[in-house]
Amino acid sequence: MSLLLGVFSAFCLLGAALSQDMPYEDYLAQIQACPSECHCPRNFPSSVYCDNKGLKRIPKIPPHTLYLYLQNNLIEVLSKEALSNATKLRWVNVNRNRITDGGLEEGALGAMPQLLQLYMSDNLLTSVPVGLPRSLEQLQLSRNRISKIPAGVFSGMDQLSLLDLQGNKLMDDAVTEVSLKGLSGLVQMNLAKNQLSSMPTGLPPSTTQLFLDGNNIEGIPSEYFKGLPKVAFLRLNRNKLSNGGVPRNVFNLSNILELQLSHNQLTEVPFIAQGLEHLHLDHNRIKSVNGSNICPVSAEALEDYANESTPKLRYLRLDGNGIPPPIPRDVVTCFRLLRSIVI
Repeated sequence: MSLLLGVFSAFCLLGAALSQDMPYEDYLAQIQACPSECHCPRNFPSSVYCDNKGLKRIPKIPPHTLYLYLQNNLIEVLSKEALSNATKLRWVNVNRNRITDGGLEEGALGAMPQLLQLYMSDNLLTSVPVGLPRSLEQLQLSRNRISKIPAGVFSGMDQLSLLDLQGNKLMDDAVTEVSLKGLSGLVQMNLAKNQLSSMPTGLPPSTTQLFLDGNNIEGIPSEYFKGLPKVAFLRLNRNKLSNGGVPRNVFNLSNILELQLSHNQLTEVPFIAQGLEHLHLDHNRIKSVNGSNICPVSAEALEDYANESTPKLRYLRLDGNGIPPPIPRDVVTCFRLLRSIVI
């Protein structure tokens, strides 16, 4: 019986290893090298869970680890030695620790040459780390104390598609063409809840999603989006935008799908692009809406129900402005695809 159990156990282990495309010998080595402070699931041996353990240091990570979870600890140092064997890492999560600029040991980030996603939110960094792996696709640094983006820090990082810097202390002079150079593949940039007083410069033309909520931005240059032709999702909630800071055609963008301008100081509805589907204007100072003024197409075009130029607006939020109901008929006539209006 004991022999049969032994054979059965070995078969199960082999099956787990094969399910991870990991040779059996590597599987055994990975399980045996699992740090005592962590958990390495036998059915998913490439993942190492060291989160929520009260750790003050990173234990030695096994060599066949792809996913490393270290969030919610007391770690102050990202150690090169602890990561030296884990050269296959694809995903590292060190959110909610106590890592400082000085706690980033030289070469520690470079020890992960295949890393795709790095999560370092809710730490104590004051600068974007240097020496980032060029393989990165997502970098999350939200809610640190970052006020500086070193020149050249993103050089050669054309694979990075998501950069999250929300909730830091970045000012206008930190976000420039020089500091962002190298991000030729960037899709999503999150600069919400910083200390910007103007629209950031240096963003690559590939930017599709731009989040700038909770800053102190008062105006948008009339030609600003000419260098950002792919912008589809734009959030500028909780800034200081007034009519004078929003040129009439500044949002006339061919790819824009969602525009959020809630909690600003607008007294008029800005120009609505033909392809825009979601518009948030709640909690401004708008007292009335005139469909003739905001409709992006002519009355003749509206008469042709099959016309491809029909405005695509489907969701319009206007509550918190004091606009008396009902919505004017000319608004409904223009935006005939509207499915929801909040007033």
